[in-house]
Parts: sequence; C-alpha cells; structure tokens
Amino acid sequence: MDHRRSNTLPALLARRARDHPDQVALREKEFGIWQETTWAGFLQRVRACSLGFVELGVERGDRIAIIGDNRPEWVIAELAAQSIGALPLGLYQDSIPAELARMLEAAEARLVVAEDQEQVDKVLEVRDRVPGLEHVVYYDSRGMYGYEAPGLMAFEGVQALGDRFLDRFPHEFDRRLGAVGPEDIALLCTTSGTTSVPKLAMLSHANLLAMAEQLVGVDPMGPGDEFVSFLPLAWIGEQMVGVASALLAGFTVNFPEETATVRADIREIGPAFMMSPPRIWENMVSDVQVMAEDTTPLKRRMYRWAMKEGMKAAEARPAARLRHRLADWTVLRPIRDQLGLSRVRRAYTGGAALGPDVFRFFHAIGVNLKQLYGQTEVSGISVVHRDGDIRFHTVGLPFPKTEVRISGEGEILCRSPAVFRGYFRNPEATAEALADGWLHSGDAGYFEDDGHLVVIDRLADVMKLPDGTNFSPQFVENKLKFSPYVREAVVFGGGGAPFVTAMIAIDMENAGQWAERRRIAYTTFTDLARRAEIYGLVREHAATINRDLPAAARIRRFLLLHKELHADDAELTRTRKVRRRHISDRFGDIIAALQGDGDSVTVETEITYQDGRTADVAHQLRIETMGGSR
Repeated sequence: MDHRRSNTLPALLARRARDHPDQVALREKEFGIWQETTWAGFLQRVRACSLGFVELGVERGDRIAIIGDNRPEWVIAELAAQSIGALPLGLYQDSIPAELARMLEAAEARLVVAEDQEQVDKVLEVRDRVPGLEHVVYYDSRGMYGYEAPGLMAFEGVQALGDRFLDRFPHEFDRRLGAVGPEDIALLCTTSGTTSVPKLAMLSHANLLAMAEQLVGVDPMGPGDEFVSFLPLAWIGEQMVGVASALLAGFTVNFPEETATVRADIREIGPAFMMSPPRIWENMVSDVQVMAEDTTPLKRRMYRWAMKEGMKAAEARPAARLRHRLADWTVLRPIRDQLGLSRVRRAYTGGAALGPDVFRFFHAIGVNLKQLYGQTEVSGISVVHRDGDIRFHTVGLPFPKTEVRISGEGEILCRSPAVFRGYFRNPEATAEALADGWLHSGDAGYFEDDGHLVVIDRLADVMKLPDGTNFSPQFVENKLKFSPYVREAVVFGGGGAPFVTAMIAIDMENAGQWAERRRIAYTTFTDLARRAEIYGLVREHAATINRDLPAAARIRRFLLLHKELHADDAELTRTRKVRRRHISDRFGDIIAALQGDGDSVTVETEITYQDGRTADVAHQLRIETMGGSR
C-alpha cells in the first residue's frame, strides 16, 4: 500500500489487524454474554462487507446511509464504505419517516444499511421519494421473515457475496483500499440543525484523524482502555471517539445489549473515559437527587454533608482531607459506582453548553468531567479542558494545532486541519461557513486573560435586555434544568420583551414520583403539570435561581407546558438542543401571553388516535408571576 495513502480510517484498521491481530477491537453484549471481535476479525468483516457492496454495484463516490442502534455492524458498514471510496451517511435511529426521506433525498443514497424491522419499515415507506435507492440491507433479522422488496437482503448475505468475490479477485480489496487517500471524504455527517434543516458536512479522513490526534495528544488513550458506545453514531461526538480515536489509539469499543441496559453495561465494563452530551449528565444528576430525596432522613443528611465536602474539594476551597476521604468512602464513591463512573479517568461533555451547577456536581463526587467545544464542521472538537485546569464556566483551551479567534461581532472563529471540506452539494452554505478562510461557528464567546474560551450562546440567540445588557437565555435554561423536576426550559427576554419569561416542560418521571410520595393524585402529563403543588415546586427552584441573577435577567413569569418538547415535533434537534426559532413560531401565543399580564393562556393541540382519527383539544395553561417582581 502507498504509504502516502495509508493515513485513512480503514488503512488504520488494516494496520492494527496486521500488528495486533488478536487484541480485542469490539465487544457486543448478546443474550447476557460479551461477544468479542479481534482487530483481525474486524478487518475480515469489513473486507467481506466492502466487496459485497461492490458486488451489489456500489461505486466510488456513491452514498451509503446507515440507520439503527449502536452495533458492530454499523461501524463495519461505515468502514466498508470508506474502503471502496463510497460515502457513509449516519442517520439518527429515532428519525421519523419524513426526516429520513429528506436526508436520503439530499444524499441521493444508493444503499441503506438498516438495523431491524422498524428501520426497514421506515425506509420502505419513503423509498418512492429516493429513486436512486437500489438496496436495503438489515442486520437484525427478527421480524423480517416474509418481507419481500426489491433489493432487500440480510447483512450476512452481503458479507457472503463479498467472500465469494474475494475468492475470485483476491487482491481487489487491497487495490481499492490503496486508492483511498487522506483527503478523500470519509463521512457525511448531519449538522445539528438548531437554526435550519440539517446540512450534510463532508469530513475527510485527514479531518477526522487530525481531530483524533489532537485529542489523544492532550488526553492519552490506548490499548487496554475501554469505551462504551451508546450514543447515536450519527452524532459527530460518537464518531470522533468511538470510531476515529478508537482506530488511532487502539482501545476497545463496547456496545450495550439494549438501550435499557446501558447503565448496567457501563458499570460492568468500567470504561476509562466517557463522552456524552449535557442531557445524559443532567439525567444522572436528576437520578442522584431523586434517590437522595427518596431515602431515609439519616442517609439524606449524610448525602448533603458529603456533597458539601465534595464541593469544597471541587472548588479548591480549604477542606479537611480526612473529612473528604470519609465523605468519599461513605457516599461519593458509591454514587460513582452506581453511575458506572468508578473507573473513569476522564469524562467529556459536548454538543451543547453544560450548566456550571451540573459541572460542579460531578467534580464534587470525584469525576474528572471536562467540557469539549466544537461543532460538526471541525470534526467535533477544537477546544477542551486540560486535566487540573478546569473552570466550570469555560470550555478550556484550543487544541495545539487549532487557531481560535473572536470576530468583531463577538463570533467564535476557527482554523484547523480538522475543519471540514464543505457541505455536500451546497456551495453557498459552504462559502458562508468558511468566509475569509475561517470556520464561522455562529456562537458568541470571548477569551479570558489566561486563554480559556467562554461560550456565551448562539450568536443569534444572545438577547439584549430592556436595560441594554446582553443576556444568554441558555445560561438561565441550564440553571432551570438543574432541578430534577425540569426536563426542558426555553427562556425569552430580548427583542423588545419587557422582562424575562420561561416556558418549562416538567420531568414526568421525577415529578410524578415526587407527587406520589406526597399522595398527590394525577392521571396524565398534562394533569400533573397543572397541579398547584408542581407549580410551587418549580416556582421555588426559579426563586433560588433569581437570587443569583442580575435584576434585569431574573425570571418574572413562567408556565408549565402541557406536553414534552420533542424532536419529532421539530422543537428539539436529535441531540436535544432547543430549536429556538421554530419554538418561537410554534408557541407564539404562549410567548405573547407570558409577556403580557394575564394569568392564563388557552392553547389547542391536535391529537391523533390509534385508528388515525384526529381531534383538537384545548388546554388552559396557568401563568405564574414571581412574587416581588411586578
């Protein structure tokens, strides 16, 4: 193989299979047993799959879409596509058919690798909208008996085709792999879509490996380390660790048995590092807070004492070492173990801002949680905290080979070998994103004197309050979500609004448990959100937040929504970021009422019954005005 062309993701796989054939590359739990795949076995399956794609007519430059839960077959299909110069496109497994069709159309996919019956059904439903789609390959055969459709076949069948092809042309895989170079496109990755329809970012092998080399250089990883891949592989965050960094550093990637067993599987594996978006860390905090509230008074007092000692250590305040060691032994270490974090050397959060309160919590229990900052267009990361230099309000320092500066408008700009090649078939958006040779993030931020980067919010979302000061709604939203009883919050306050208001969706499970412990009867989400006691619970939390905010930024009025905010309704992205522009349009009447002086607002919702019938249902939502603010 030409050495100049060997620095690609599948070439790294081939090198690991040659140098460490018997080391474990992948591990998947099936029927309660961890099944292992060595580097040699990994390459063998990629080789068979890639040649099977060739036999099906896939050519260099064709697009192969992949959709499903995290399984070895996903990564095998991705690397198989790359080995023959095809472009893999990852799609979120919870995408509704309309979203799926839009992305398949945009990519003009020729082949789809779908996990199971559910995903195959969605693909077949929208197939007529993608005329170039010739093959649908599934890798979980449960429920697929009796399915008949043109081009539908099992993953094993594709690999069998590849094995027979290899018998006839034993050097064809090496020839095609050698023709793939570092500057070739390795991945089409969907952007988050907070402000528009997601675009397809083209990331080269060189882009992804430049990011991985910088990450591994800052935070060493290697063979013998364990990583659990449980977040969508369509997300750049999972790609940068579970694929690019794994191939570069050689650690083992583990796939849980089911979504419901992730926490238990993480505890069993004991990963050396974890990568999760804020929602996962927020959920963990909520779980611990609810468990603490639901225990005996003695244990509750011990928890509060231990957290107080942990907070002193987290904030580098003077603390008695013996007291902290006792707190760690009795309370903090069991919490880490319960969360599956007992062996984690480094934990990362990225994809959106994590509230400082959540950050402090994890450092208080002894978890080395660090913020990553970046975006899809820079292969995921450009800035990261360094060990021992973590600030709860910053995102750390730029990578060694990455330049970051702040524009005159306050926008964060980046220049790096990891910056993408552009958007797929969208030269106008590419030119806008890469204006003047810098990647324009769309985020507002500033540097502190010691070089730490502070990200304020999306540039378009930074608001100006009536007193003229700038205001980040995301900062207040993160404080609201620190409550275990708040799942989502959307804060409004700029653009001529008279004061700051909030639209809040409760956490049904945690708020429901709280209500049950107090014998408060309820039936549905809507019924629970109407309860005066739940309003009082959220009001108390909002009042606590207000005490720490400048007067002009305090929440003056809020309401509890009658429904959860959901990605299927385009209110959140698939990585659970708020789509503020869409929400402003969709909930215009609610926002206007919050900014008025009434004590309620009526909204109508269309519901769909199982038989397909629809009906409009009216809900009257109470608006709470914070005491002393009017």
